[in-house]
Amino acid sequence: MPDFTCRLKQFRLAKGLTQEQLASAVGVRRETIMRLEKAQYNPSLKLAVDISRTVEAPIEEIFIFE
Repeated sequence: MPDFTCRLKQFRLAKGLTQEQLASAVGVRRETIMRLEKAQYNPSLKLAVDISRTVEAPIEEIFIFE
């Protein structure tokens, strides 16, 4: 399985959002955002798109699979 790197925290903070605010905006629990930021959870395509739109950054810059 490819290595997974998540730069979500960097983009979330740049937009001035808390984990709770981002979670609410994309319809998930704060724990999901926490697990994503620790690269412990691979998002669904829909969630990745919703996050990308919310933090206004390309998916491939937030979620990196190598």
